[in-house]
Amino acid sequence: MNNAGLTVRALTVERSGFPIIRSLDLDVPLGRVTSLLGANGAGKTTLMEALAGLIPVSAGSVELDGTRIEKLGRARRVGAGLALVEQGRTVFGDLTVLENLTLGKDRSAWGRALAVFPELDQRKHVHARFLSGGEQQMVVLARAILADPQVLLIDEMSLGLAPVIIQRLMPLVRTLADAGMGVLLVEQFATQALAVSDHAVVLTRGEVAFRGAAQDLLDDSDRLRLAYLGESQTQNGTAA
Repeated sequence: MNNAGLTVRALTVERSGFPIIRSLDLDVPLGRVTSLLGANGAGKTTLMEALAGLIPVSAGSVELDGTRIEKLGRARRVGAGLALVEQGRTVFGDLTVLENLTLGKDRSAWGRALAVFPELDQRKHVHARFLSGGEQQMVVLARAILADPQVLLIDEMSLGLAPVIIQRLMPLVRTLADAGMGVLLVEQFATQALAVSDHAVVLTRGEVAFRGAAQDLLDDSDRLRLAYLGESQTQNGTAA
């Protein structure tokens, strides 16, 4: 089985001429969850936006299943099999849940959405602006999943959500990977993210400070704290 997924090499991303991401290498294999961690300002969202085609890259390559995509716009990247769940739970507020999830899709889309979030059935005729934050996030995730991506980028899906909703959503990330999807997960709750992840990458000032097994960080709180805060330069699971 080819599980190449997303392959990033020597990626540099600048904002206003200042490098935010610096010559970064990253792999998001199919069938695996990779957690991308780091303190505020580390460059996580900038990286996700660059991978999704929202902002240009300055140097380096991005490959999806062996095909270069770094020069493609967002729509073409989605068509190639790369989807992004952005921060902020962007829904069409004046459309119902049903309309949000079936717009431009065939009749099977609603059934597929319910297979992921059956609780949305009772809310299908409610306008999205009246949904709770957790329900809106379910709509956003379901919409991304309906695009049938090979690789799904998820940026801070827990932001502003109650713990009970986070506990509902995190296992879904694992389920998606077990079904063959590659997932890159940016998450403020590191412990919960690592618990459903195979691999972990920690960014510090736009560079990789740690790269290794998620379980290694989960089992070693000191290592997680040091790597997360950028107090220790680590590569491939070992201190430099």
